[in-house]
Amino acid sequence: MKKLFHEFLKGIIKENPTFVLALGLCPTLAVSISLMNGLGMGVAATFVLICSNIIIAMIKNTIPEKIRIPCYIVVIATFVTITELIMKAYSPALNRALGIYVPLIVVNCIVLGRAEAYASKNSVMNSLFDGIGMGVGFTLALLLISGIREFLGAGKLFGYTLIKGFEPAFVLAMPPGALLVIGLLLGFFNILKERK
Repeated sequence: MKKLFHEFLKGIIKENPTFVLALGLCPTLAVSISLMNGLGMGVAATFVLICSNIIIAMIKNTIPEKIRIPCYIVVIATFVTITELIMKAYSPALNRALGIYVPLIVVNCIVLGRAEAYASKNSVMNSLFDGIGMGVGFTLALLLISGIREFLGAGKLFGYTLIKGFEPAFVLAMPPGALLVIGLLLGFFNILKERK
C-alpha cells in the first residue's frame, strides 16, 4: 500500500507533469483562461490517463514490440473519444470552450509518456495509481494557473466577481499572460526545489 501511495504522490509533487516535467504545456497555455476550463481539461486528461494506463498495463505482454506505439495510440484515442462524446452530451459549453484540445489529448505527451514509460512496464495497480497521481498533478497545475489568470486577469473566480472595484491586469487573460504565469510558477517551483 505504501508503494501505491508513493506512485500517487509522485505525480503531484516529485514528477508533476507541468511544473517538474514541463509536459502538456500546449493545452495548459490554451485552456487556462478560467478555472472551469482548467478543471474540465484536468478531469478529461485524468480520465484518459487512468483508463489508458490500466488497459495498457493489462495488454502490454500481448502487443508485438514493433507496433506498441500505434496500439497505445488506439487505446488512448478510444478513451479520448468517450470523453469527448460525454462532454458534448452533458457539457456542450465546456466542450466548445476547450475546443480542439480535448481530441488532442490523444497525442498529449503526458498520456503517451506514461503509457510508454510506465504502464507498459508495471503492474495494473501501480499503473492505476500512477495515472491517478499524474492526472491529479496535471489538474492541480491547471487549477493554479487558471485561478491566477482568471482572478488577476478578469477579477473573477469560476465566473463570479470577488472584489468590487478590482482593476484586473487584462494581459493575464491573453495568451502572453499564460506564458508569464507559467514562467513565474516554474521559476518559483525551481527555487523551492533548490532550497530543499
